[in-house]
Parts: sequence; structure tokens; C-alpha cells
Amino acid sequence: MESFTFIQWCLENLNYWTVTLLMTIESSFIPFPSEIVVAPAAYNAAAGELNVFLVVIFATLGACIGATINYLLSVWIGRPIVYKFADSKIGHLCLLSGEKIAKAEEYFKKHGIVSTLVGRLIPGIRQLISIPAGLARMNFGTFMAFTAIGAGAWNAVLAFLGYYLHSVLPKDQLMDTVYRYSHEIGYTILGIVVLLIGWLVIRNLVKKKKSRS
Repeated sequence: MESFTFIQWCLENLNYWTVTLLMTIESSFIPFPSEIVVAPAAYNAAAGELNVFLVVIFATLGACIGATINYLLSVWIGRPIVYKFADSKIGHLCLLSGEKIAKAEEYFKKHGIVSTLVGRLIPGIRQLISIPAGLARMNFGTFMAFTAIGAGAWNAVLAFLGYYLHSVLPKDQLMDTVYRYSHEIGYTILGIVVLLIGWLVIRNLVKKKKSRS
């Protein structure tokens, strides 16, 4: 209960350090919607309290730290203990379950290392994708690069919404509007990323065929 009280205090006192801390927590052991951190911080930035670009940078830094925690824990303790913890009472208090981990792991297996990038744009996968990356012992440099790009893109979306909505909505209506549009925008970005990756793959295949011929 005290931990949730502390999180609530951080949410009510958003600055660069509380944004970083909350996004670290959000990306690691207590998953909760990043919308409730980045969008209000950007809303405050539009009011002149913060810098919106620094909000995105510190939010992405926090997301990378949290993802690294999950990655390293998964590498060190292994699959059986990860699943056992997820299905324990403490794991459930952290909003985890074996089913959620299995879903993230299946997504990672299906989409490969690129899933650490695109998975950051998918609700329910975003916070957990670093666990299967650690279980698979994905190259840490590649993992961190893709995590930073994916988290940065998502945080930029939320920051844009929060910053823009300051001019058209009172703060008590902010979160309902952000929840309504953030997933749609996220899936749009995801579609663009998938198309771009597909285009790059096809282009490389064409180049290889030309070089062989």
C-alpha cells in the first residue's frame, strides 16, 4: 500500500526525476499505463512547468532502465523461476502472470529481435517484451537500441497528445481523451514500422538476387 501511495505522490509531483522513476517502474516490476505519466507531464510542459523534449528524453531513459532490469533478471534467473514468480502472489501484486509472460514470449519468438521495437507500441506487450529478450539472451546492445527507439516513439506520441490537449481541454478531461486516441495512434505507427521493415527486407532480397545474377 505504501508503494502505491508513493507512486501517487510522484504522479502528483511530476518533474524530470519523478518521470524517470515512474517510467522505470512502469517498464519493470509494476507495469501500469505509461499514459498516466508522459501525457500529464507534457500537459504541464505546455503550461511552462517543464520542457516537453526533456519529458520525452527522461521518460525514454526510465523505460530503458526498467527494460534493462527485466532483461538482466531474466538472464540471471532463467525461465522456470520467471514463470514461477509471475504466478506467485507477489507476481500477481505486480500485475504479472504466467499467461502474460507466455504471450510476450510467443510474440518475441514470432517476430524475432524486431519485436523489442514494435512490441513497445502494443498494449499488454509493451512492458513485458524485455523478459523474453532476456530469456533468449538477445544481444544487449541491439536490445537497448531497439528498446530506446520503440520507447522513444511511444513517449513522443503521448507527449504530443498531452502537449496539444493543454490548449483545448481542462486537465480533468485529459486522461479520458489520451486513452481514447493513444492506442489508435500507436497502432498506426506500428503499421508504418511494419511496412518500413517489410520494404527494407524486400529491398535487401532484391539486391542479393541482382548481385548473384
